Amino acid sequence: MTEKKKDDVELTPTEAEWDEEADDLRVGHVGWKELWLKEDWWAIWVGLGIVLVAVAFFLNDASIRWIAIKPARWEHLGQALSHFIDHLPQYLAMFVMWLVVFSVAVKAMGYRLGEFIPSFVFVFVFSILIFMVGAWTHAHHYNLEPPLVALVLGMLISNLIGLPRWMDTGFRVEFYIKIGIVLLGATLPFTLIVWAGPVAIVQASIVSIATFLTIYFTAKKLGLDRRLGATLGAGGAVCGVSGAIAIAGAVGARKEHAPIAITLVILWAIVMIFFLPLVSRALGLHAGIAGAWVGTSEFADAAGFAAAQAYGSLAENLPGIQGTQDDAVWAFTLMKVVGRDIWIGIWAFVLALISTLKWERKAGQEPNPAEIWWRFPKFVIGFVLASIIITLISKGYSFAEYNKVVKPELVGPVKTLRTWAFIFCFFSIGLTTRFRELAAAGIRPFTAFTTGVVVNVLLGFVLSVVVFSGYWSHLSHG
Repeated sequence: MTEKKKDDVELTPTEAEWDEEADDLRVGHVGWKELWLKEDWWAIWVGLGIVLVAVAFFLNDASIRWIAIKPARWEHLGQALSHFIDHLPQYLAMFVMWLVVFSVAVKAMGYRLGEFIPSFVFVFVFSILIFMVGAWTHAHHYNLEPPLVALVLGMLISNLIGLPRWMDTGFRVEFYIKIGIVLLGATLPFTLIVWAGPVAIVQASIVSIATFLTIYFTAKKLGLDRRLGATLGAGGAVCGVSGAIAIAGAVGARKEHAPIAITLVILWAIVMIFFLPLVSRALGLHAGIAGAWVGTSEFADAAGFAAAQAYGSLAENLPGIQGTQDDAVWAFTLMKVVGRDIWIGIWAFVLALISTLKWERKAGQEPNPAEIWWRFPKFVIGFVLASIIITLISKGYSFAEYNKVVKPELVGPVKTLRTWAFIFCFFSIGLTTRFRELAAAGIRPFTAFTTGVVVNVLLGFVLSVVVFSGYWSHLSHG
């Protein structure tokens, strides 16, 4: 991948994201080089590297807890400041750790360290403040969950103050969330994936097919190009931004089609971050059921994690809501990552087949089954491997020993680092969301996509709350 020359032409966020993601997909065809050029693989190397280091420490009767620091609970501001000062060396060590591993990755992927480093310093400093706000004893009462605080603060900075465009190099939403997902695998038992995975795939398939067909045929009815309809449908049904871009490439869409889909995905993903937890709270849904609904109805991994984690935190801290944060996050992950994201390659291949053989057949150009592998979200491999590794390590411990030894010494520190990665991601979403540019998608694409949103949310609710509620409300006992 060549280094981006952003000085030559100023791109809108959607166009920039299109260029970066399209480059990321194109390098998938360069063979083994993808192992150090693609963001998905770097998410695996970073995430699994952290897990393996944690395991190595644990097997030698040690722990990475010292560097996996997080703000302690506080009631008065003086307590928060005192904690930070007392543990300053640990925060600095963790900052250096993140900076080094991220710098190696982004440099290998072709980005400028001179832009990334100051931008990441900005993200890290504000992430500390965001995490501290979430540690306030009254934060849950006011809905000041770190994911929501990070998102809102980022949007305020981006839209009211504004930041130089070069800083977007450090606001790497997809990279941070993929690392967080790999680390999440270390906290999600593999036996749970085996138990609930088939249910997640069935539920996700039902909703994805219904949503795609709704958006696609509504777009055709409105007179939109069928390639744009397919791109919009994939963005709503499969995997958000990545899905829209992969399918745009598969069907030979025009360059402006993917940015339109990306804009609508981001717009509705932000709306759902607030809508789904609020409705779930009003209905008193179990955390696992709400997490499954979020996983079925959200349009982006990062936004979905923000919603699921926020609701899970409410469940643990407010009376009247059953379940835990793990229930919400696990259900979301099973639905979105296991149920929906893994199908992106298959959708790309099928639509490439339809496009090539029916829509605009070109001599000598045939769909390649290898596209299923090239389009497959590779970070899912890291997620599964992390789950298998920790499950095997924990196998020889009783439940009591697991809670006393494995959880605090091995799983707990990994979970803390996962939370940091998620906060980097949520804050970056806000920092890269510019409302003026979201308004330019056009009314007909907006109408087609919104029709799919309605079907997606309502059908997801019925499947999560009624049809498969028994699975999602018993994840902790799976």
